Amino acid sequence: MIHFLLLISRQGKARITKWFNQYSTDEKKQHVAEITQIVISRPQKLCNFVEWKDKKIVYKRYASLYFVVCVDPDDNELITLEVIHQYVEVLDRYFNNVCELDLIFHFHKAYYLLDELLLGGDHQETSKKSVLRIVAQQDALMESPTEKFVEI
Repeated sequence: MIHFLLLISRQGKARITKWFNQYSTDEKKQHVAEITQIVISRPQKLCNFVEWKDKKIVYKRYASLYFVVCVDPDDNELITLEVIHQYVEVLDRYFNNVCELDLIFHFHKAYYLLDELLLGGDHQETSKKSVLRIVAQQDALMESPTEKFVEI
């Protein structure tokens, strides 16, 4: 089970954080700071799996962003890497060659995509086409709402 997902820039700024378990605000800040320090300071030639507390950190760097996922110690690291890669591919298709600025200015759309892929810390949807179709339908609803509001 996924406990949380972080997107961290090379400068150490958290761009997207998604928590699937209850943590206090102080715990969240502490976790982000610790994991950012661990991931950014690791040499690139080391593996993408790190034991952290009683959990496992799986991460992958794409361009200037680190995609970091915290999972149970008995979860499969390769499947977690596939989930990360699937999220990156969906972002790339949706934004047409995604960059960090897309995630900064359109973070709500990145969260929509993530919510379609993951539900409660478990992988929900494996079809990229299905995820993109659903988010395109959400975009269509946002652009042309069918309900007309009448002023009184």
